[in-house]
Amino acid sequence: MESIEVKLAYKFRNPLLLAEALTHPSLAYESQKAHFDNQRLEFLGDAVLQLVLTEHLFRQFPDSPEGRMTKLRAQLVSRQALAQFATKLGLGHYILLGKGEEASGGRKRSSTLADALEALVGAIYLDSGYTSARDLVLRLFQDGIGTVSQSTEDGNPKGALQEILQSLGQEAPRYQITGESGPDHRKVFHAQVSWRDVVLAQGRGKSKKEAEIRAALEALRKKRWEEMTAPATEN
Repeated sequence: MESIEVKLAYKFRNPLLLAEALTHPSLAYESQKAHFDNQRLEFLGDAVLQLVLTEHLFRQFPDSPEGRMTKLRAQLVSRQALAQFATKLGLGHYILLGKGEEASGGRKRSSTLADALEALVGAIYLDSGYTSARDLVLRLFQDGIGTVSQSTEDGNPKGALQEILQSLGQEAPRYQITGESGPDHRKVFHAQVSWRDVVLAQGRGKSKKEAEIRAALEALRKKRWEEMTAPATEN
């Protein structure tokens, strides 16, 4: 249990909550004895997870309509996505299973992994409150949030930006990689997008393409071209 706490970067005040979050219902079913399982914590964790991601998307995309934010959140909390996040943690290794569930491959089953991850979020919420649960979710889901954030309604933020700008003039946006940082195995690229020799926005990513996409997304959010094309006012 201590090793999963290291991976979570969180130390439980009440270790029983961690044990409960990692206990699959099959354990009690096989033993035919009263025993806690993670179903109640999963129910709570699902609600906490939805709130954290809803709040984050609401703040990150101040101009996005409800429909788009709903789609982004749905991508993050799908069974498949939750199972992938749990797999990155190696969570399956720590789940307490009945022998039958173990033999049938339950340790790698998407539903089992997703449920355990939601239960962990619920356990941390009970252990030390919303702020700790939110910090964990945003840390674990960071890459996933970055990936879905690259999408627009048509899934092509660079294309969307180019369409808008070329409707205002013939010039297309220009992208430039301005630098890179970090060690070789975790390199981060920095990009900027310009139009009419004015920098519209900057972005960072694990690849040059991702950095340009994030720069385009930021430009779509800032809409600096509106200031550049606004008619001058007379004194």
